[in-house]
Amino acid sequence: MATSDYVLRRLARVNPTVAFILALALMLGGLFLPGIIGAALLFLLAAGLAALTFTTWAVQKPATRTVRVLMLLLLLAAVVAKAM
Repeated sequence: MATSDYVLRRLARVNPTVAFILALALMLGGLFLPGIIGAALLFLLAAGLAALTFTTWAVQKPATRTVRVLMLLLLLAAVVAKAM
């Protein structure tokens, strides 16, 4: 089994509620913690979103792709603003 298949199978088994709570915690921590610490948490969230977006790129509809890329760009803008 290829490594990407293994990773995708593991991600498919993640409880959606746990994934949501983890993403929410990273987002809130990133927004409320000061300076570089908050920026680092937001960057971790952006890295996860980027990995998910580009791993599933081939099976997503164009509208979904657009929304994901826009969300990624907004998150990266928040990282830059938080780091300054």
